[in-house]
Amino acid sequence: MEKPTLVLGASLKQGRFSNTCVKTLVSAHIPVQAIGLREGTIDNTPVYSGFRELHNIHTVTLYLGAENQKPWYAYILKLKPKRVIFNPGAENPEFAEALENAGIETIEDCTIMMVQGDRF
Repeated sequence: MEKPTLVLGASLKQGRFSNTCVKTLVSAHIPVQAIGLREGTIDNTPVYSGFRELHNIHTVTLYLGAENQKPWYAYILKLKPKRVIFNPGAENPEFAEALENAGIETIEDCTIMMVQGDRF
């Protein structure tokens, strides 16, 4: 099953986990959208900034700390993903509760490890 994924907090900087995550998803043939602070590309994947209109997002994977997630709450809820992955450092019990109340699964895990371990 295809699981189109939004990487929120994508960094253009090599070596950042969010950057590696985009590359890992692409290499696993998982459709990926990326939103970060700065626009550019990670290899051939465009990175956008701001609240883009997206459709059919299965998974949102967060690379933003809890405080930086707050402006994105309504946006993520509106996307109606099946699940949201809180990567290490992005844990946020307040937002996780709001997502679960909306019927969205929440997972605290490393997206890169999930893909590499065939748990995605």
